[in-house]
Amino acid sequence: MLGNRMTEAKPKSYDGSDITVAFDGNRCLHFAECLRGLPAVFDVKTRPWISPDSADADEVAEVVRRCPSGALHYTRRDGSTETPPDPTLVTVVENGPILLHGNLLLSSRRETRVALCACGQSSRKPFCDNTCHN
Repeated sequence: MLGNRMTEAKPKSYDGSDITVAFDGNRCLHFAECLRGLPAVFDVKTRPWISPDSADADEVAEVVRRCPSGALHYTRRDGSTETPPDPTLVTVVENGPILLHGNLLLSSRRETRVALCACGQSSRKPFCDNTCHN
């Protein structure tokens, strides 16, 4: 995980010709899967920091699906969407959140990937806000 916080008040969309990537900084836990997966697309040293057209839309979608917190989502121009795994995957991160990946209904909203608070300190319960790592 990266130490710096990159929070935004509301999710922001980055449009490409074949795919749009949405980022919710309030959900980002800085596991850096995006930065390692496609550094040409996800580069915090440039503005905008997400450039969806810097790689093939299939590659972008695959890296977005690796985001464990669900801070990143995508919409394909061809209408295809993320297919959650069945059964739901649950990962307990040592000294970190509980990661869920599947067809989820939490707090009356549909999700495919979320990070739940395991320490009890989050101000966004049941979701992790990385409080225990700040």
